[in-house]
Amino acid sequence: MKKNLFLLGLILILATVLRFWHISQNPPSLYWDEVSLGYNAYSILKTGRDEHGKFLPFTNFAAFGDYKPPGYIFTAVPSVGIFGLNEFAVRFPSAAAGTLTVLVTYFLTQKLFSKRKIALLASFFLAISPWSIHFSRVAFEANLAALFSLLGIYLFVKFAKDKGFWIIISVLFFVLAVNTYTGQRLFVPFILIVLLIQFRKQVFRNLKWVVLSAVLSGLISIPLLQFSLRTIEGQLRFNEITIFKDLDPINQSIIYRKEDNFSKFADFIHNRRLFYTYEYLQNYFDAFSPTFLFTKGDPNPRLSNQEMGQLYYFDLFLVFTGAYFLVAKRYNYSFFILAWVLVSPLGHAATKETPHALRMVHILPTYQILSAIGLNGIFFHLKSKLKSKGLLVFLVLISVIVFMFYYLHIYYGHWQKSYSGQWQYGYKEAVKFTENYYSRVDNIFVTESAGRPYVYFLFFMKYNPNTYQKVSDVERDEQFFLHVKSFDKFVFLDTEPGPVKQNSLYVVSPNNLPEGATRIKTIYNIEGNPVFDIGIL
Repeated sequence: MKKNLFLLGLILILATVLRFWHISQNPPSLYWDEVSLGYNAYSILKTGRDEHGKFLPFTNFAAFGDYKPPGYIFTAVPSVGIFGLNEFAVRFPSAAAGTLTVLVTYFLTQKLFSKRKIALLASFFLAISPWSIHFSRVAFEANLAALFSLLGIYLFVKFAKDKGFWIIISVLFFVLAVNTYTGQRLFVPFILIVLLIQFRKQVFRNLKWVVLSAVLSGLISIPLLQFSLRTIEGQLRFNEITIFKDLDPINQSIIYRKEDNFSKFADFIHNRRLFYTYEYLQNYFDAFSPTFLFTKGDPNPRLSNQEMGQLYYFDLFLVFTGAYFLVAKRYNYSFFILAWVLVSPLGHAATKETPHALRMVHILPTYQILSAIGLNGIFFHLKSKLKSKGLLVFLVLISVIVFMFYYLHIYYGHWQKSYSGQWQYGYKEAVKFTENYYSRVDNIFVTESAGRPYVYFLFFMKYNPNTYQKVSDVERDEQFFLHVKSFDKFVFLDTEPGPVKQNSLYVVSPNNLPEGATRIKTIYNIEGNPVFDIGIL
């Protein structure tokens, strides 16, 4: 027992270091959603209101007009209060969630299989997982929500195997999950169905607890349901990313039917519903693409290092081996683990831009559990055939260490240098330089070409939220997104170089200073490419 606790402690230390080491510097900058989360947490801390002046918005934060779930922002309030408004404070909840997920994985695996070796291996594999490390180092709402849903799963299992009242706490964590990341609103119902099927006998034996928890979660969720189902704002984000609002399948259907002279047969085989079904299935299977999982990862450089998959190469062998042992050896709860894997992409498949690792992060730690079962099974079958078990352990450790260090080398040595532009690198430097001229000029004109500049100036200047709520000029566009046109001395330009005014500072894209302005600074990203020219008139 003491040995297991010691090993678990080492695994948690490793997980903590991998998630917190240089977290303020890598990723190289806060991207705009991180900055928005941080400033809204700061605004709640200082005023009890969001950036737009809404008091304690428990259903959503308007932010950019994307109506963010409140979970991450409220979780970030204490860290912003303790560490100040900075990169570390904003990313702290996600890094802590990633570390705690490793611990919960140990307890869940131990509860399911009653084998400490498998539990230790699963938690170790998650501790070094590129998927988990990458997302834990960014203020991703999905990563925090994944911890909440994993706690919900673990406590549901604990309810089924121990005491009935654990289901109350379980559903509270599921409610937290859906109030932290919108993707959980599709995953949680599916995983609950899987849990109810797996533990149907225990559910019927503890029906009063199940009914009580269902009523409680329903009551708590009423405000969220009203916002999501009855308001345009609540449906905005889903409509933006879902394939079912995409007109391309309809247009494709019309073209094919026209080419077939609108025959009844054409109406049947080129029905738009079939096109949507095909796209949905294609997106579903994208989640299991070998390229996505094992070689290149998510195509978005913000979501992977582009050199490795979401999993290690050795997982390719161990995951399938684990799935084999899970079924062939008739492990308890094999249905649950495999069903968890299969239902995880169901919501993801309804969205554009697949495969999308962020919308799939709740599939963790199933792959790591399967890898642990696979490696444990290999050890069991080979131990009687090998003269030296230590040699096998040594070879496995060397292989794992080589892959892990290669990942870390790419992450720290190359990725941040190659893709700093994906993180809006340069805004912090521009804000800090601009602050030196704040009291000397009458106007500060800032380009919007790099995206949502206002929130970077609020964040890095630690601008008083009370003042901002009074002086900001905000407009809503036809898609319901919110655009800050100006506040204080700052005017944000959708076209450059903007109005020519004396005694003004300009922060514009390279080579776009107005005529007569003197360039006083050029901001470069890590690759050495110019991001902003700063000039004075």
